[in-house]
Amino acid sequence: MLRKPFCREIARASWLLCVLPLFFGCGEKKPEQQAQRPPAEVSTVIASPKDVPATFEFVAQTQSSRQVNIHARVSGFLDKRMYTEGASVKEGQTLFLMDPKPFQAQVDGSKAALARQKASLEVARANLARTKPLAALNALSQKDLDDATGQFESAAAAVEQAKAQVETDRLNLSYCTIASPVAGITGAAQQQDGTYISPQNSLLTTVAVLSPMWVNFSLSENEIQSYRDQVEKGQIRRPAKNEYTVEVVLVDGAVFPHTGRITFADPSFNPQTGTFLIRASVANPQGVLRPNQYVRARLKGAVRPDAIVVPQRAVQQGAKSHFVWVVKDGKAEKRPVAVGEWQGKEWIVNEGLKAGDVVVVDGALTLAPGAPVSAKPLAAAPAPGGAAAAPAAGAK
Repeated sequence: MLRKPFCREIARASWLLCVLPLFFGCGEKKPEQQAQRPPAEVSTVIASPKDVPATFEFVAQTQSSRQVNIHARVSGFLDKRMYTEGASVKEGQTLFLMDPKPFQAQVDGSKAALARQKASLEVARANLARTKPLAALNALSQKDLDDATGQFESAAAAVEQAKAQVETDRLNLSYCTIASPVAGITGAAQQQDGTYISPQNSLLTTVAVLSPMWVNFSLSENEIQSYRDQVEKGQIRRPAKNEYTVEVVLVDGAVFPHTGRITFADPSFNPQTGTFLIRASVANPQGVLRPNQYVRARLKGAVRPDAIVVPQRAVQQGAKSHFVWVVKDGKAEKRPVAVGEWQGKEWIVNEGLKAGDVVVVDGALTLAPGAPVSAKPLAAAPAPGGAAAAPAAGAK
């Protein structure tokens, strides 16, 4: 007779043998019953090479093309300031007046000295005229003739010296009227009316020329080397005669209406900043640009031949590099790329794409490598007038 515990174990094992097939059988489905994942719908563009403008943008600072320090040339009392600080002045406009009375007195004294020397010259000339015929008749000695000649020449030299002194005093008198040598914007007055001006405090103000205006920016060694490498690889084509157009972007993002040209490139490397100085000259007839103003300098004129350009939203940032999704044989493929600069709403792709690649623009967030996709051409943005432009080329 079997024991009860042994009977229980047999019954439990039989129950498990009956139940386990039911559990395993419930999870099995036939292949035709399995749900197929639908292809992801994406919008695409076809990568096609084209020539695109290459622009380079740098932080820049404006500088007056000619800033003149206005100094007093003579010492004396400053009578009056004749201009409004910070206002524009014309070339030759009077800025300051100094007390002219001491200098006028010097002119009058030098004129009197000149008249005295002229009188002495006339006496010496008459004496020489009398001495010459008498010396020829041996009525006077040769020494008398030499003395008369010497007195005449000395008196003539004294007259010339007196004339020079008159001219010097006149110049000093003219320096009492201090005018601007250029047309430009004035600075603050460094000396006030009534101040005694001497060589130690002779600086009165400054005048800065506003047009043309210089725009200075710097290029690092790495930037210059990168540019040269791209030129050698044919990724950049320089403008004719290396004449770049310089566009100035103001602080609010507006583009300054006048463009300029590069006029100077410092051949020396600045070890303190690690850069080379580049200077452009820009017309500034309305005086919008002011000295020492921070702007952005945009260099235009170079071209990137046969560049691959895709919309910015097609490029994604991965853990190691940028990448895009491309459609190949109806499936998604993740493609690492090396990107360059932006062109409006597009991004230049330097490496990773070739002509004819179908690039995913919209719908890439749901993609995985090898996932099936349903691609359609990306529709172009509506034109400003409201009419939609023709759709961009997409995958077939």
